[in-house]
Amino acid sequence: MNVSDNYRAAWESYWSSTSDATGEAIWDADPSLTAAPHSALLLPHADPARTVVDLGCGNGTQTRYLATRFARAVGVDLSHAAVEHARSAAEGTGVEFEQLDLTDLDAVRALHTRLGDTHVYMRAVIHQSEPPARPLVAAAVAELIGADGRAFVVELTPASRDVLARAASGPDGPPPKLRRVFDHGLKPAAAPDGEITRLLAEAGLTVLADGDTTLPQTEHHTDGTRIDLPAHWYVLARE
Repeated sequence: MNVSDNYRAAWESYWSSTSDATGEAIWDADPSLTAAPHSALLLPHADPARTVVDLGCGNGTQTRYLATRFARAVGVDLSHAAVEHARSAAEGTGVEFEQLDLTDLDAVRALHTRLGDTHVYMRAVIHQSEPPARPLVAAAVAELIGADGRAFVVELTPASRDVLARAASGPDGPPPKLRRVFDHGLKPAAAPDGEITRLLAEAGLTVLADGDTTLPQTEHHTDGTRIDLPAHWYVLARE
């Protein structure tokens, strides 16, 4: 496994100190801005009768939406605290959540064995992963979709750093939700230009469709405009 103790602890600390309030996490955007348009891009390439796995599901907001578009939705996250948030919010819905380290190849393979070839939804996971873990995260996507699944991956681009820098440069410093990200040692938009595309290709994934987009946040600049982070999306299959 290539997740450091510090990285794991940072995410546990973040999610343990995060309430169940909607939008409390800066990336906990309404699905109408995220999973809904993303599903519309994925579904022309994907069988809705197949299970979808939400990698890095956090508190499960997007997973619960995905369950309305696919036959079954399973959310996984490195953080036990995140999974507990997700389970609490989804109680009675039938949406499933479990803890999973995407760099643990044996655990990823076990999930694939249990679920078969799945679709994957992954929103902004590789870019903030530690460098040694990033190839393994991409490999986990390939492992889970197998021969017949498809993946929707959206990642922040380096241009997001400029947007975050602007947000952090106000007279009072970063707004509260962004400050919490920094205070817990999390590093958004850390992947250099071109790395995401290279890692996906090296994992044996081929691009069926892609394009530029933004990932809306639940925090705002000092002028009141929403923080929207530049990103790039991919619909992927195994080569």
